[in-house]
Amino acid sequence: MNEATMLLVDDDRAEELKQASLGFKSITLSKRQLCDLELLMNGGFSPLTGFMGQAEYDAVLDTMKLPDGRLWPMPITLDVPAEFADGIEPGEQIALRDAEGFMPAVLTVEEIWQPDKAREAIAVYGTDSDRHPGVRHLLEQVQGTYLSGRLEGVQLPVHYEFETLWDTPEEMRSLFRKMGWNQVLAFHSSNPIHRLHRELILSSAKEHGCHILLHPAVGVTKPGDLHYYARVHCYKAIRHHFPHNLSALSLLPLAMRMAGPREALWHAIVNRNYGCSHFLVGPDHASPPLNGSDTRHYATYQAQELALKHQDDLGIRIVPAEEWRYAPSKKRFLPVSQLRKSGIEGESFSNSQLKQALTCNQEIPDWFSYPNVIQELSRAYPSRATQGFTLFFTGLSGSGKSTIAGILYAKLIESGSRPVTLLDGDIVRQNLSSELGFSKRDRDINIRRIGFVASEITKNGGVAICAPIAPYTETRRAVRELIEQHGAFIEIHVSTPLEVCEARDRKGLYAKARKGIIPEFTGISDPYEAPEHPEIDIDTSDLTPAQAAQMVLLYLFKEGYLDERE
Repeated sequence: MNEATMLLVDDDRAEELKQASLGFKSITLSKRQLCDLELLMNGGFSPLTGFMGQAEYDAVLDTMKLPDGRLWPMPITLDVPAEFADGIEPGEQIALRDAEGFMPAVLTVEEIWQPDKAREAIAVYGTDSDRHPGVRHLLEQVQGTYLSGRLEGVQLPVHYEFETLWDTPEEMRSLFRKMGWNQVLAFHSSNPIHRLHRELILSSAKEHGCHILLHPAVGVTKPGDLHYYARVHCYKAIRHHFPHNLSALSLLPLAMRMAGPREALWHAIVNRNYGCSHFLVGPDHASPPLNGSDTRHYATYQAQELALKHQDDLGIRIVPAEEWRYAPSKKRFLPVSQLRKSGIEGESFSNSQLKQALTCNQEIPDWFSYPNVIQELSRAYPSRATQGFTLFFTGLSGSGKSTIAGILYAKLIESGSRPVTLLDGDIVRQNLSSELGFSKRDRDINIRRIGFVASEITKNGGVAICAPIAPYTETRRAVRELIEQHGAFIEIHVSTPLEVCEARDRKGLYAKARKGIIPEFTGISDPYEAPEHPEIDIDTSDLTPAQAAQMVLLYLFKEGYLDERE
């Protein structure tokens, strides 16, 4: 088994780079880029020695192999804004920094190039539909210029939380040697694990004669995933239900792509680099979450099939896991094939059902999890009557958003159950975004600022009432994903028709827009993208503001967000 190669320079070179970096151009990396950088530097992404150049990128897309023939299924690239790339020349050194300004590494630029993101989407995800969250991120968030070159690691990122649970591949291999573990089964997940997972892991470990590494991904994960602090507390709780001295827990700073089959291969290689001999692949490994009417992006067991096909090139043995369910008549978990063969009914309980049960004070089946794990999850998913939430109004100017929001603010303040903050569009413009104009870019920035403030309010158990126009689906979706990590996001589409809004035009804005005095005005010279599935839809054409506000209050009461004693 090949050792993972670290990309850290020696202390003298590191000090030299730190001093020289004062004259370098710098770029602040995203959370995903920082995850990739850490695994490049610590050897988790061996045999890669840096962010990919175009030849490597093309080979990986076309063949799932590097130009030298070694298996590697996932493009690991450094995307930058075009305006930044325009000022860079090959041979120039770039300081790669985190959000606080620390410099983990320096890149000596060799290539500056533009990818074909549509081709990348088809190759990696098997689709170019933006209904796939990985594709959506690629098309909407990833910049259109990639840099590659020689990477020199100055210092690995420091993790101040859960300090004892972070291991480099070298440290993990050393620990295995110290404990005498020759065969180690890696279990890789981004979700909390429960009784079913424990039974599945133990069964697989016994069958293959392996010790166990619980190796959860705690970098950027799937939309809707539990915040990683809460997930780690769950992993720590479940660890006590595994045999003493036969299992270990280590956190993996990996940013998931949700690429299904290709991602299963990628995860297998990473866990091989960490010293594991076996890798457990589930029925829907690394598949995107299903939301509402979404269809599956990958067939059940498709990831296992691809991983087994490349078994000989992986350097780690694939352990395919069948779907299991709980059999009440047997009081145990059993594979679905065995249940069908025996004609036994099986039960399942999903993570979405668990979240619903916790937030709505519903009963959780005893067989599903352990009390200490549920206790940790109940802190992350408090009842709706106590958790923070965001009321996010969207609609045309003059639709009635601000008036309804103001009434709700008064009503919720009056109840006194939670702190309430009103983030009206005009107020935010004046206090947070006074320097912004009304271009699409500036409006996006403004809405994302509102979303960030609302997420902090929600995280701390308060109520944020937001009433911007928010015309773009992409931006509203990004705000939803940010807030839903911490509480509820309730989208309220005030769908009052344009002709009604224009007739109300107290400020004369529509009239000015019709004359071209106000450019890029939503509904006139700039589009409004109506929400497809808002939690609440209100047309105020024939409603008073008070009636519209009561519709929202009744929704909150029905869904359990208001204390019934109020």
